[in-house]
Amino acid sequence: MPQREYSLLEGPIIKSLLRLAIPIIIANIFQSAYLLIDAFWVGRLGGAAVAAVSVSTPISFLTISLGAGLAIAGSTLIAQYVGAKNQQMVNHVAAQTLLMVILVSVVLGIAGYIAAPYILGLMGVSPEVYAGALGFMRISFIGLVFNFTFFVFQSIMRGIGNASLPVYIVFGTVVLNFLLDPFFIFGWGPIPPLGVKGAALATLATQSLAAIVGLVILFRGKHLIHIRKKDLMPDPAYIKRAFLIGFPASIEQSMRALGITVMTFLIASFGTLAVASYGVGSNVLQVVIIPAMGLSMSISTLVGQNIGAGQIDRAARIGRLGATPGFWILSGIGVIVFLFAPHIIAFFVPEDQNVIREGAIFLRTMSLAWGFIGIQLCLTGVLRASGNMVIAMVLTLVSQWGLQFPLAYVLGRHTDMHMRGLWWAFPISNVIIALITMGVFAKGDWKKNRLTDEEDALAVKVSEDIFAEEQPRR
Repeated sequence: MPQREYSLLEGPIIKSLLRLAIPIIIANIFQSAYLLIDAFWVGRLGGAAVAAVSVSTPISFLTISLGAGLAIAGSTLIAQYVGAKNQQMVNHVAAQTLLMVILVSVVLGIAGYIAAPYILGLMGVSPEVYAGALGFMRISFIGLVFNFTFFVFQSIMRGIGNASLPVYIVFGTVVLNFLLDPFFIFGWGPIPPLGVKGAALATLATQSLAAIVGLVILFRGKHLIHIRKKDLMPDPAYIKRAFLIGFPASIEQSMRALGITVMTFLIASFGTLAVASYGVGSNVLQVVIIPAMGLSMSISTLVGQNIGAGQIDRAARIGRLGATPGFWILSGIGVIVFLFAPHIIAFFVPEDQNVIREGAIFLRTMSLAWGFIGIQLCLTGVLRASGNMVIAMVLTLVSQWGLQFPLAYVLGRHTDMHMRGLWWAFPISNVIIALITMGVFAKGDWKKNRLTDEEDALAVKVSEDIFAEEQPRR
């Protein structure tokens, strides 16, 4: 492999972080533009349309999260094998991860499409919201396989240290989505007005294009990774190992998403105003945490590669240095959002003064604690990169089920705060779980895990198989 692939293992840590984080942040900004563009155009249809998207999004996120553990396991192993300079295993792990995640997405997509009406019925969605939510949710399930495929492509590119390439793909599809959204939502020429359903169709079209481009890149082998057809043959040894690594990550991701879904159930019981305010505020939060997510992902790649190379002390320094800007960047953004909260909400829902008022209260309640989200995301990236998925899972369970939901229920249902009590559960739980995560990181048990050591037998087997297949050609 060319030497430039391993430059992340040496030199100034901040420079390496920025080299990875900046393109990741840009790509995440563009991806979040999907939500912002949809929210912008759907907001023109009124509060009921916004609520339809708001109740659908957590369910879609839940299904994505059920398969995300396998992708996380794959990207973690890829990063460590890059650090260990084992190109054959990098290609093999990438192919097997892609195969597994696509199969999982097909199963989840079919199940979700069938179950969508029953899910909305359990949520008690009002009649004015139901039709739009059902259409949006079902189309989102159809697009799950494309969403998963591109998600894995991005994870693979990050694992090998090539974070720039996905930026160009995402930018092109976001521009296309911006052009398609108004046509599908409001209608144009032969295209009938489809409302909320139209926003989902526009996203489906652009995400499928992104997935196809990603697959072409992986199979052409011109960007430091090359997936071949034989790599896609199911490998029981890797599948078993990936499951053991990825299952806790799947539980973590799905419990996080399920926690959001249960919170949506609770918030929906307070009426359409609460759901719409939460939906718009949550979309803003998804954009705000992009810098911290970029840092978290870059930290995860750097830590994984350095652990694979046996540079444990450098991996620990990466975690410490990365969490500091994570805190200050999100804290600064939180102050800005606090000052301009009503204007931000009005950008998305300009005609509904009630949503503007309550959404601004939600934003201001959350915003001043956002720095702690930055700390938690960055340090959790270290834990995942080292393969400590169980610890990350436990932290998520404590955050969502031990803190956030119980606080929201008690403050919302059993105090005079009512709806405002729901909002206060977010900053309180964020601060507490960030402090706990800092303690886990400082203890240092995560330093003892090196996945490539446990995979030596598998690596030898893959190398022997590749040698045996290529030998007759010489």
